[in-house]
Amino acid sequence: MARVQGLIFDMDGTMIDSMPYHARSWVAFANRHGIDIDVAELLRRTTGRTGAECMEQLFGRIMEPQECWALIHQKEEIYRELFAPVFAEVAGFKAFFAEAHRRGLRLGVGTAGDKHNIAFAMRHLQMDPLPHALVGGDEGLPGKPEPAIFLEAARRIGADPQACIVFEDAPFGIEAARRAGMRAVAVCTSHRAEELAGDHVIAHIASYHDLMKSHFLETLHA
Repeated sequence: MARVQGLIFDMDGTMIDSMPYHARSWVAFANRHGIDIDVAELLRRTTGRTGAECMEQLFGRIMEPQECWALIHQKEEIYRELFAPVFAEVAGFKAFFAEAHRRGLRLGVGTAGDKHNIAFAMRHLQMDPLPHALVGGDEGLPGKPEPAIFLEAARRIGADPQACIVFEDAPFGIEAARRAGMRAVAVCTSHRAEELAGDHVIAHIASYHDLMKSHFLETLHA
C-alpha cells in the first residue's frame, strides 16, 4: 500500500454506535410534526447529508435557514436524549485511533453532524489524544456524497487527499471518499458489505478489533 499520511473518520456509525438512535429520533421527530415516514427509506436518502439537506428531504421543500436549523435542533435534541444513557463507541475505535496517532498519522473527523452532535460525541468519548481537525455539517459545505467535507478535513490535517483513508459506514460516505480520490475502509455497523463496495474500498470491518488483529496500521508505511 502506498504511503498514507492521514486517516479521516466519519462520526455516526463509524466512531460511535449511534445510528439506531438517529433512526428512533427521526420517528419521534416526524410524529411530533404529524409526518408519517418510512424510516429506512428516509435514512437511505439522508444518511451522510447535512441537517439542512435532511430537513428539506423530509418536508419536501426548500427551507429558510432559520426555520431549518430550528427543526434540526429539535431532532438532534431528541437523538442526544435517546443515545446519552446508552452511549457507546464502535467497538475498538478509541484504541485504534490512539495507536494510529502513536504511529504519526494525521487524524481528522469529517461528519455531516453539526457542532452540537460533535461536542456531544467528543464529550462522551473522552478521547485522548484528540483529532487534529474536525469538519462538521453546519459549516456551509455540501453533504455527502459530495466530497467537500472529506477534502476539507484533508486540508485541515495537512494531508494530500490521495494519501488519506476514509472510514465510513454509509453508502453516501463511501461514494464521497471515491469522489475525493481517497481510499476507504467500510465500517459495517449499519449496512452490509455489498452496500459499501467500490474499487477504492480496501477493507470491510465489523469493528476496529478486526483492524488491530490484522495489523492494518503496520501495512500503511506511514
